[in-house]
Amino acid sequence: MKVAKRRQAMLDAVLSGITSIEALCQHFTISEATARRDLGALSDQGLLVRTYGGAAAHIGHREPELTLEQRRTRQGDVKARLADCALGCVEDNDTVLLDGGTTTAALAARLNERRGLHVVTNNMAALPCLTQLPEGHTTVLGGDLRASSMTVYGPLAHAALARLTVDRLFLSADGVTELGLCEASPEQAWLKEAMIARAAEVYIMADATKLGRASQQHWTAFPPHWTLITDATDARIDRFKALGATVLHPTA
Repeated sequence: MKVAKRRQAMLDAVLSGITSIEALCQHFTISEATARRDLGALSDQGLLVRTYGGAAAHIGHREPELTLEQRRTRQGDVKARLADCALGCVEDNDTVLLDGGTTTAALAARLNERRGLHVVTNNMAALPCLTQLPEGHTTVLGGDLRASSMTVYGPLAHAALARLTVDRLFLSADGVTELGLCEASPEQAWLKEAMIARAAEVYIMADATKLGRASQQHWTAFPPHWTLITDATDARIDRFKALGATVLHPTA
C-alpha cells in the first residue's frame, strides 16, 4: 500500500475508534515505527492528535451528525448484544434512567423482561418499547424536542431531574475518549452531567467504533466510578480502567 493511501486509511481507522499503536499495527500489518511515523505525519497536518500510546481524532474536528435512521441500522447486531449485557445489570423494582440514543433504545426493548421497574427517560424513540412494563411505569422528562435524535432537553428536563434519584443510569454518546463523553450540542452534554449527578450507578453503552472517537466538540466528564459496556477488547480498555471504569463485555 502506498504511503499516502495507507495514511488516509489510518486516519479513517483512528476516526472509527482504532486509536492505539498496537491495534493500528495489527490492523495494517505494519511495524510500530511505521505506525508512529504515519501518526506523526497526520498530526503535523492537523488531522489528529497524538496521545500516549496512539492517537485521537482532532478536538474540534466535527463529522456530520447521523440521522436517527442511520443510527438505528449502524452496528445493530452489536447494540443488541450490548443491550443484553446491560439488561443483566438491571434488577426487578429498580429505578432506571435511560439517556437518548439507539443503543439505549435497544435496552428499552428488553426492559419488559424485568418487573416493577420505574423507567425515567428523555428518549422519545424508546417510548414505544416502554408501554407495557410488567408492574412498572415510565416517567418522561419534559423539555424541548431535538428532532434529529428524538430526545428532549433543556430547563424543564433539568427541573424534573432535580426531583428524582435513580438506581441505574444508562448513557450513550457520539464518542467516548479520555476526555469523557462526546456530543453534538452543549445541551446534550449538560443534561448527561445532570443525569450522572442523580444516579447511584452509571453505565456507558458504547460499541468499539465509539471508543476514541471525538467527532463532536461538547463533553461530559466521567464520574469517579462507572461501568463501560462495550464489545471492544483491545488496549483502549486499559485507558478507561485507569479513568475509573469497570468494563463489561457482551457474550459472543
